[in-house]
Amino acid sequence: MNDVPKILFLCTGNACRSQMAQGWAMKLMGGRVWAWSAGTTPAGLSSRAVQVMREAGIDISNHRCKHVDELKHIAFDCVITVCDRANENCPAWLGGGTRMHVPFDDPAHAEGDREQALEVFRRVRDEIRDFITYLPERLAKD
Repeated sequence: MNDVPKILFLCTGNACRSQMAQGWAMKLMGGRVWAWSAGTTPAGLSSRAVQVMREAGIDISNHRCKHVDELKHIAFDCVITVCDRANENCPAWLGGGTRMHVPFDDPAHAEGDREQALEVFRRVRDEIRDFITYLPERLAKD
């Protein structure tokens, strides 16, 4: 585990975006990275995030929302904030590695009926997938 880069995806609630990013990273980069997700104010795993990730063939139902302080013992090589509030409140102790900010819309605030909300979750899921697909190239530049 020491030779494999350790990446943290950080958002506010650790309910949707960071959980999806962790799921995609383990699926698309599995074995080449260790990925975690956490929040500055954990809110509970979103059932809609679980649903849309399952649709993409990734099971995040066993993920657990956690506060970023639970991960203080890990020296991350890269911390990626996926929302503006987490970027603004990113703890100083995470500063040892590369830091990247990539804000994604918060699907938890999607308006409309259930299907309209799920479409927002799917869009954000796919945007995160696209970001993770090119993450190795971005990390190599830093």
